[in-house]
Amino acid sequence: MFNRKTITFICSSLFFTACNGQTKSTAMENNKNMTTENSNQLICDPVEGICGIPDSSTKTKNVTPKTEKSVKLVYFTDPICSSCWGIEPQLRKLKLEYGNGIEIEYRMGGLLPDWNYNSGGISKPLDVAHHWDEVSVYYDMPIDGDVWLEDPLNSSYPPSIAFKAAQMQDEEKAILFLREIREMVFLKKKNIAKWEHLETAAKKVGLNPVQLKTDFDGKARVFFEEDLKAAKEFGVRGFPTIFFFDNSGNKEIVYGSKPFAFYEMAILKLNPNVKKSEYRKNGETLFAKYQSLTAKEFSELSGTPRAESENVLNNLTNKGYLEKLTTKNGSIWTLR
Repeated sequence: MFNRKTITFICSSLFFTACNGQTKSTAMENNKNMTTENSNQLICDPVEGICGIPDSSTKTKNVTPKTEKSVKLVYFTDPICSSCWGIEPQLRKLKLEYGNGIEIEYRMGGLLPDWNYNSGGISKPLDVAHHWDEVSVYYDMPIDGDVWLEDPLNSSYPPSIAFKAAQMQDEEKAILFLREIREMVFLKKKNIAKWEHLETAAKKVGLNPVQLKTDFDGKARVFFEEDLKAAKEFGVRGFPTIFFFDNSGNKEIVYGSKPFAFYEMAILKLNPNVKKSEYRKNGETLFAKYQSLTAKEFSELSGTPRAESENVLNNLTNKGYLEKLTTKNGSIWTLR
C-alpha cells in the first residue's frame, strides 16, 4: 500500500466535461460522515484545460513522497471522471515507456457526492448525458452518456470507496478494477454505484469480492475520507492533474488532459537520466499487457496512425483474436 500522508494533487478537466465538484460538503445516505468543502465549479477553461480556475494563492505542503523509483506521480482521479478516461492512452504509454523509473499513486476525489447542488449548468443526470456525448468526440474515446438517462448514478462515492477497498487487497488488481468499472460506466452503461456491478468487476480482475465488501463497509471508507481531506488541504479543484516528485522535493505539475509529451517532459525535468524502455508495438504484445484497448489507445501505444488503427483492430477481430464492443460513440476491443 502507499503512504497515505503523501501529498495529493490538483485535478482538472478539459472543457465540455463535468469532472469537477469533488469537494462539496454533502453526503449520500451511506456517507453522512464524509464532509468536504462546497466548491462545485463546473465551468471549464479550455485554455487552462481545467474545470474551475485554480487559485494562484493555493499552497501545497512541502512534502516529498518517498519512492524506490526515481520519480513519483500522485494522480487524483474519480471513477466517473470523463477527462480521466480521456488520458488513459497517455497514462498507459507512460507506464510502458517509463514504468521502470516511475511509481504512480492513485487517489480518489469524490467527484459526485450526490445531486443536491446546481453548478455550472450541471444539476441533474440529463445534463451529464449531453456532456459525455460531447466529450467522447473531443477526446476520441468511446463514452455513452445514455447511462445518465437509463440508470443514472446518484453518487461516485461507492465506486471510489470500492477502489480503496481494492487497494487494500492488491494495488495492481485495484488499477485493473478501476479500469473495469470505467469501461462499465463509460461504454456498457452500468450504474457502478450499485454493488452488483462492483462485485462483478472485482471477480473479473481476481479480487476477493467477499473481502472487498467487508472492506467497503469498513476501513476503505476511512481511506477514502483521507483522500478527500487531502484533496481539500492541498486545494484539489478538478480532474485530472498529476504531481511529479523526485526524492529531493522537486516537483512538476501537469494540469488537465494534455498530450503525452507534457507528462514525459515532467518526468525528464526531474530526472533527465531516467531510462525509456523499448517495447514491442504489435497488437499481440499490446493486448497481452492491456487486455482492452480503444482505437485511440492502440494508436498511441503502437504508433499506428489513428486513421488506420481501427482497421488493424478490426482485422485482428476478424481473425478471432479480439472481441469488439461498439457503442454509439466508438468501440473498444478486448482480448478473447
